[in-house]
Amino acid sequence: MIAPILGIETTCDETSAAVLDEHGRILGMVIHSQDVHRIYGGVVPELAARDHLRRIEPVVAAALEEANVRRSGIRAVAVAAAPGLIGALLVGVSWSRAAAFALGVPWIPVHHMEGHLFGPVLEDPHAVPPFVALLVSGGHTMLLWVPEWGRYHLLGQTRDDAAGEAFDKVAKLLGMPYPGGPAIEAAARRGDPRRYAFPRPMLKRRGGARDPDAFDFSFSGLKTAVAQTVARVAERGALARQRDHLAASFQAAAIDVLAEKTLAAMEAVGCERVLLGGGVSANGALGARLRAGVGPGGSLLVGSIRVSLDNGAMIARAAQFRHAAGLPGLDRAAAGTPIPGMLPWRPEMRDRSQDGRRGDGRRGGKGTRSPGGPAGNLSPISPN
Repeated sequence: MIAPILGIETTCDETSAAVLDEHGRILGMVIHSQDVHRIYGGVVPELAARDHLRRIEPVVAAALEEANVRRSGIRAVAVAAAPGLIGALLVGVSWSRAAAFALGVPWIPVHHMEGHLFGPVLEDPHAVPPFVALLVSGGHTMLLWVPEWGRYHLLGQTRDDAAGEAFDKVAKLLGMPYPGGPAIEAAARRGDPRRYAFPRPMLKRRGGARDPDAFDFSFSGLKTAVAQTVARVAERGALARQRDHLAASFQAAAIDVLAEKTLAAMEAVGCERVLLGGGVSANGALGARLRAGVGPGGSLLVGSIRVSLDNGAMIARAAQFRHAAGLPGLDRAAAGTPIPGMLPWRPEMRDRSQDGRRGDGRRGGKGTRSPGGPAGNLSPISPN
């Protein structure tokens, strides 16, 4: 694999740079998380872009120093080019493209969500396809069937709010700090998840796996239900006493939806391996629920919080795969664009997936590619 490679991540409110070696191992990584957004209870795009401008150069310098690699020793520069906040994206894309041009090395723009798929493999070389991937963050919620690297079938995604956004908004309603995920989880441990009967949107679909909406998500209705309940509780002057119970009941509803749809997706595609990625993967209750659902015969592939949050290492690792496979990167920065090559999943695909790809506790399955990608044309990607 091409190395050392520098990966840049600026899609939202983390400025990150990382350097990987030829085996995909992290030589150095720095993540700067912006805290100015705490004042507003959510990310302010203009402030995010301005902070990326201030931080990107020192963040890159620190990552290179930790890796003990000179700039002149970098052999490729990768960047998350989509999706994300357009102003934030443009900072990383512009900086990385200029750096690649100056160094005369390939510039590899990749998809942010493809990066999240490669997060766990940074720590576990066995976290490879086939697997069902649940990617959950502040901006995205999606289910993918990944029979091998580079082949992504979209099972479902959110129709409105992402799961992480719902956690943040509910935390704000309850008077908790941003980001809301850790605060909700901590409060939920003290609360009764059965105290309030919040809805589980789109969880029960009559058509089962053959329903085209079976694996889609919607969190706006859940968020609205919580908001209305909080307002009624606050009118009675009982919010302080009920805060933990409200948090626990909301978290239980959100996790029910995420976990049940993921487990149903496993059954639909015939695979007992699940990869959990994105910032919401840090939620211990979600991980425990999926681990119990997968059972002893399957596998739950999840990285530490360091490689699950937005970071430059996952971007560099996805770029290494695409370069080795001779696959092109993205051609422009874009606020919203699908993962390259992603196709919708259809129920009849299950019959074609039963060729040894069922999770049986083995690491990897028949027909899978190694993290290094396939052999064949390794055509370089132009820095221009």
